[in-house]
Amino acid sequence: MKRSAVFALSFLAIASPAPAEDAPDYAAATLGGDWNGARSDLWQRGIALDAGIRFDSLHNRGGARNGPDTVKHLDLKLRADFEKLLGWNSTVAYVNTVTDGGSGINAQRTGSLMGVSNIEVPVSTTRLFHAWVQKGFLDDRLLILAGIYPIDSEFFTVDSAATLLHPAYGTPADLALTNSPSVFNNAAFGIRAKWLAADRALYAMGAVMDGIPNDPDHPKRTSIRFADGDGAFVIGEIGWMPLETGHTFEPVDPADVKQAPALVAHEKYGGISKYAIGFWRYGNRAPDQFDVAVGNNPRQRRSQGAYLLAERSLFSLGGEAGRDVTTFGRYAFSAGHSTAIDRMGNLGVRIRGPLAGRPDDSLALGWTHSRLASKWRSAQGVGGIATARSEEAFEISWRVAITPWLALQPDVQYIRNPGGTRAASNARLLGARLELAL
Repeated sequence: MKRSAVFALSFLAIASPAPAEDAPDYAAATLGGDWNGARSDLWQRGIALDAGIRFDSLHNRGGARNGPDTVKHLDLKLRADFEKLLGWNSTVAYVNTVTDGGSGINAQRTGSLMGVSNIEVPVSTTRLFHAWVQKGFLDDRLLILAGIYPIDSEFFTVDSAATLLHPAYGTPADLALTNSPSVFNNAAFGIRAKWLAADRALYAMGAVMDGIPNDPDHPKRTSIRFADGDGAFVIGEIGWMPLETGHTFEPVDPADVKQAPALVAHEKYGGISKYAIGFWRYGNRAPDQFDVAVGNNPRQRRSQGAYLLAERSLFSLGGEAGRDVTTFGRYAFSAGHSTAIDRMGNLGVRIRGPLAGRPDDSLALGWTHSRLASKWRSAQGVGGIATARSEEAFEISWRVAITPWLALQPDVQYIRNPGGTRAASNARLLGARLELAL
């Protein structure tokens, strides 16, 4: 167990429970249950313990090679509220380990530049994904976080696209292909600052991260190292969420653990509205994939980019709260000096409770178009490879909530020009995700 977790738990025996507050319904919402009340008692004292596992099993036809593959993702989470535990005002710590592996659906089968599953990783490993402390100031309107922190937990997020399995609805593809950003499942050490307006409708945030997470020479390890040439990575975002006006009871940290019933009700019955703009830039330089300098060596250039996003709940279904239709869109663009993709757009719709008798289900449809960078196409052309102008992905996915702790999610994807080459046949994927809350 990590030192931060041991430190937090060591105070459980002496910390007095905070004033009574309804705990999550662990007995109903998790396979493991409430441990005879111990889990709820820990939550009351300031410790939230969560775990979950996912399996994505997809059969690919087309692309590089036909056939099925399965990948898995295991989450173990601990959130410590030090205000409850030790009286440290507005201080939270979070530790999250992830275990990921499998034969690799995209790596072995489809060959897409963007990927096909958001839990597929290049190397099977167990890593610290979050390990940070956040301190709030000015009634939690200014929040400073430091530690191992993945930027995709807060930046460029589109909540209404989260049902979809395709990874490009998480980290934009142009950024994901750069020099190891701090995203799933390879997080770096850094500092994030976030400002919230008094009514929580407006926000601005920025982060400075180590430019290369962990140790590329030992990809299975978790390490904090600031090697020569790593440089820094910076990202900033400004956003407006009008439907969140006045919801000051919501958590102000990116810890992903089960919440109290009042917040669950708000998230279930409230709509979504978010409009944001962001930018990112690496401090170090990467070799240009086409331009050369003196001596026929690749020119060294900095990678940078930006994005715009919007999502909005449009209307309810059957006049029922919690059943609604939400649309989303996001556009990302980058310099394209060293990556295969320099423009990417997402469009889609999410329907919560598509059937009156299944209010907890979620149906999502998405389309992603990624333009291939001209320099990448030129470099491929030198090698005699004919390229397409873009790679596209279409997806439809229905998350069926069988119980509060078990979900089965059939998924269909169609990938045009996987890998960006004209020789590759279009890929069709059919399968499902199995999800368990432990």
